[in-house]
Amino acid sequence: MNPGETSRLIAETGVVPTKSKGQNFLTDGRVADRHIGYAEIEPGDRVLEVGPGLGILTQRLIGKGESLTCIEIDDILAKYIEETYGDQLTLIHGDAVKVPFPPFDRFVSNLPYSVSTPIIFKLLEYPFKKAVVMVQKEFAERMVADVGSPDYSRLTVNLFYKAECQIVENVPKSRFKPQPKVDSCLVSITPRPAPFAVKDEKIFFRVTQVCFDHRRKKIGTSLKAARLIESADQIPYADERIEHLRPVEIGEIADAVARLKDAAH
Repeated sequence: MNPGETSRLIAETGVVPTKSKGQNFLTDGRVADRHIGYAEIEPGDRVLEVGPGLGILTQRLIGKGESLTCIEIDDILAKYIEETYGDQLTLIHGDAVKVPFPPFDRFVSNLPYSVSTPIIFKLLEYPFKKAVVMVQKEFAERMVADVGSPDYSRLTVNLFYKAECQIVENVPKSRFKPQPKVDSCLVSITPRPAPFAVKDEKIFFRVTQVCFDHRRKKIGTSLKAARLIESADQIPYADERIEHLRPVEIGEIADAVARLKDAAH
């Protein structure tokens, strides 16, 4: 697929790329080949693609693993994928943020910016071998940010806890149609055991969320406002701000909250 072919398919299908759906179609087949290569798909793998669009990845994914499932929200694009590839894949016509993911081993997607955050958080709830996603560069930088950086976020911490995350390639905005305002990146996500233990994962993720929602406030203040604690006396780093704490230190805070909850019952 190239820019001319993409333009032809946009015209033929009648799809109108919309900003709200973040529809920017990849036009460079070499980038698509590398995207799929990074996923390291093996013969028995079940592959899941979110947002197949005009099929630049889809056509390359067919036959790579044991099965391919695509989730597409756009009516015109869903019809195009179904008519083009038929029973070579399973199509789920729906919103990938809302519909349950089928069992999968490899996750491959050119993610629209508007749903990048909820899809990544949802992805982390499922067991899988590897995911490779195309996301906007600023989002990719949040995924792999260092502590203390402005990009360091709840997303960073959750990903670090669950997986090895790495930017594997920068993709210029000129490789898409319509051309977005910013460049993109391919990011690989490989699940691994957590690098540190916590008493209660739900509490860990909740503490992370609450503190990053109020990243300019002190930890103790945020936790009290969220009614996770009554007093910050036994909470480590209570006078710090979340953006200066490493994930393992956030884990220490979560364990202290969990101990207080246990003591209260």
